[in-house]
Amino acid sequence: MNVKVSVIIPVYRVEKYLDRCVKSIVNQTYRNLEIILVDDGSPDSCPQICDEWSFRDERIRTVHRDNGGLSCARNTGLSTATGDYVTFVDSDDWIALDTYEYCMFLLKRNEGANAIQFDVMLTSDDTAMPAQVEEQVEVY
Repeated sequence: MNVKVSVIIPVYRVEKYLDRCVKSIVNQTYRNLEIILVDDGSPDSCPQICDEWSFRDERIRTVHRDNGGLSCARNTGLSTATGDYVTFVDSDDWIALDTYEYCMFLLKRNEGANAIQFDVMLTSDDTAMPAQVEEQVEVY
């Protein structure tokens, strides 16, 4: 299963966290990703950080737009996404390095699944890991 996953990241005033977020996606064990950074008119250095990431990795595309809020930024990402599946990551978050590989495993194991929902863990520690994985797979 080598489907493309579009990862949409709305970006606004997160210069302190943005690199950590993007690194967690760029370094995924599942490689067939389209990463869309949507700069929502951020007044800090986020637009430049987004452009630098786009230059460093061919899977990353940056879209700059006037500030419209989180929903508008997500919709902008959706309008440019070309993946078979779409996922959103908040720009002040990071994900485990095998997140999308595990999602592909779940989709294959649960034929006909359309969505995967899993828990989040609040932490300020980069090394923290959840005690157990709790996901929900939806078949429509």
